[in-house]
Amino acid sequence: MTSASSRSTARRGKVAVRAGALTVLPLLLLSGCFFGPQALQSATSTPTGEAVAAELAPYYEQVLNWTDCDDGAQCATAIAPMDWSNPSRETDITLALARHAAKGTAKGSLFVNPGGPGASGYDLVHDDVDFAVSSALQQDFDVIGWDPRGVGRSTPVTCYDDAGLDQFIFGLPTAPEGSAEWLTEVTKSAVDFGQACLKNTGPVLQFVDTQSTVHDLDMLRAIVGDTTLNYLGYSYGSDIGSYYIENFPSKVGRIVLDGATDSSISVFQVGLVQSKGFQLALENYLAACPDLFDDCPFTDGVDAALVSIRALYDRYDANPVAAPDGRMMDAGVLDIAMSAALYSQDSWQYLNDLFSEAENGATETAFFLADFYYSRDTDGTYTDNSLEAFLAIYCVDYPAETDPAVLAQQEVELQAASPTTYRSSPPVGDLTCTNWPYQYIGTPITELTGAGAADVLIVSTTGDPATPYEWGVALSKQLESAHLVTFDGEGHTAYNKGNACVDSAVDDYFVSGTVPTSDPRC
Repeated sequence: MTSASSRSTARRGKVAVRAGALTVLPLLLLSGCFFGPQALQSATSTPTGEAVAAELAPYYEQVLNWTDCDDGAQCATAIAPMDWSNPSRETDITLALARHAAKGTAKGSLFVNPGGPGASGYDLVHDDVDFAVSSALQQDFDVIGWDPRGVGRSTPVTCYDDAGLDQFIFGLPTAPEGSAEWLTEVTKSAVDFGQACLKNTGPVLQFVDTQSTVHDLDMLRAIVGDTTLNYLGYSYGSDIGSYYIENFPSKVGRIVLDGATDSSISVFQVGLVQSKGFQLALENYLAACPDLFDDCPFTDGVDAALVSIRALYDRYDANPVAAPDGRMMDAGVLDIAMSAALYSQDSWQYLNDLFSEAENGATETAFFLADFYYSRDTDGTYTDNSLEAFLAIYCVDYPAETDPAVLAQQEVELQAASPTTYRSSPPVGDLTCTNWPYQYIGTPITELTGAGAADVLIVSTTGDPATPYEWGVALSKQLESAHLVTFDGEGHTAYNKGNACVDSAVDDYFVSGTVPTSDPRC
């Protein structure tokens, strides 16, 4: 139930999935010695010639069997240990990969991750490599996408069937919000979801954390024969890339992080900054709307529009409206629909339809956008496990706050950050992660440095609501070898979206290793 189970979960962008004009998507640092003294008693060599502990040989020495899999792509499956600190062939997991071979002479492989967490890199590269990278990079690199552990075609997180997901996402509590009965009801929803995930996924649920994915990526780098990693990470994919830079600085080749995140801040600060980002993106839409659209529903200025939108939220919170399929449209559905359309300026037309319809009690665009965000098809089936994977990764990547006093203060700050759309609720925290079967056991880091790594690029957009500009600036200052490329514009991520300045900076870097002498301010 969205009322409290997942409301406080931070919004990360699924940047690579498209429907029409829509374009929406601090961990424990493991040491280089994964298996303790016994692991160093014998070693073997990978396809790249590097020595690895004997326990890693089945993974780092495996040979991928690439086969044609339609649309000019080739696909393969790799194995990885479920637990990198205690590898056992009896608990191996699988990782699904798709690649488009270089059209020219390959300079190596270029791994791409579209974000989420939970978005499919396999689908991105297999289905829409032109959206993933430019033609210049397709000429020079074998472009590879993979589904991280827990995601899609790799060993997946599995929780509910379609009907169960509908109830979890769109179901509304029956008890009055804030009552003891309400708390019991929403807590049970969260507990039941976590237990279903554990039952249907198994012990790998504990090991879908980002750091484990980083080690998977290093293994994949080696088995495709690359001595260093070339990588393009969008949104949450920048988390994977930045932790790779920190854990394996000597193996950094050419890495671009677009829509970068700041790992030095807490999970609450992530949500707080994102709330500010979406509030700003909404205000930018409202300011431009009358001049851009003949059908703009807001013509009396930004302030008046914000008041109207707040009134819509309050109205649907008090009186949800049934859609033709029986699902109820409340302010939560309105909010996720609006957020989905704010990921890209190209999607602002949907906002006109959303608000015009909502004013008249219609639900079509709201559920179209919400279903797009949650990967729900028109027939009620979910086309991937992105939501389940998102929550599973999120809950083991971050500690859940439970202090009532802290939660009460956070409610105040969130309301101030996003006064138009944030709906205050009893300060119960993130019930999904609080009741998750496996808790975060790491030590939050203060910042990443990537000491000794080769040059990397950070691309950050001034009007990005999901991964705000300040995060990219912060990460570019933390990583010792980082170079910032600023895009002055709207939307989530910037590369390969038509801005020649950004595209040239990224392509030149990947193709020739050239980094800007200063921020080009595209």
